[in-house]
Amino acid sequence: MNVTIRVRRQDPESESAAPFWQDYPLEIEDNATVLDALIKIREDIDGTLSLRCSCRSSICGSCAMRINGQAGLACKTQAAASLKAGDIIEVEPAGNMPVIKDLVVNFDLFWNKIMEVEPYLQPQGPEPEQEYVVSNESMLHLSGVTACIMCGACVSDCTVMEVDPSFLGPAALAKAYRFTADPRDGDDAGVSKERLEQLNGPSGMWDCTRCLECVQACPKGVAPMERIMAMRDQAIAAGLRNTNGARHTEAFAESVEQTGSLDELTLVPKSLGMTNVSGLLSYAPVAIQALTHGKMPPLIHKKIEGVENVRRLFEKVDETER
Repeated sequence: MNVTIRVRRQDPESESAAPFWQDYPLEIEDNATVLDALIKIREDIDGTLSLRCSCRSSICGSCAMRINGQAGLACKTQAAASLKAGDIIEVEPAGNMPVIKDLVVNFDLFWNKIMEVEPYLQPQGPEPEQEYVVSNESMLHLSGVTACIMCGACVSDCTVMEVDPSFLGPAALAKAYRFTADPRDGDDAGVSKERLEQLNGPSGMWDCTRCLECVQACPKGVAPMERIMAMRDQAIAAGLRNTNGARHTEAFAESVEQTGSLDELTLVPKSLGMTNVSGLLSYAPVAIQALTHGKMPPLIHKKIEGVENVRRLFEKVDETER
């Protein structure tokens, strides 16, 4: 099979540090992976090409990179399934982390985020008299989170970290969920309010925009965004409601339940807090711009036809959660 691997190359230490694209036409086996192609380039065509790889079995996570614009493991990605027009495969270094050379990035940001999460259980109350036995159901649930191989693919494609590097990030928050969802962590009900409080602050669980990029990028099905959403439910259930994110969630749900649609005009003040004058004033330019462009929501928010059906859905969900 003839392909062209188009690699985004960069050497920050060279005289011309600007990134550039370089094409490598080559012939590979029909069942070859993108990593197979890159190794062939490095060994047979251009020994200056830099990349990380080790196990070639989707275990070590070291070959995470962007392939055709989306993060993934090069060893897990079949070249034949990745061909674009002209039999081209575009390969770039992982995003949101500084490039060391070519496809190798500096993982300090990734590991610093991971280390912000306390990596141990924090049981509360008296010490148990015998071994604590966890249910099989609980451990099967946690196994999905512990499948993370720390490849950084989710961090690479996180749209929030792209604009706000202070965000804790999907990998670290998924790791935190491994503890918040463990029945041995926290009190007798398996709730560690102190841990949730740490994750509930600025740059924590509420900064996720639910873009699903981390879910798509994860090669192991950890689904970091789903874990973040579950932690939000845990925080609200633990009474941690005094944040913009928690208020936003409750105001959103209340509006849809009562009227069948979102009341955009009241969403911002309810999210920020009705008494948060400085916060509300900071949105004045946005409100003026919306008004001048004919985008201002109606002053009187009306119920949709058949709103009672929407309310029954909410009641059904409430019954299920009980």
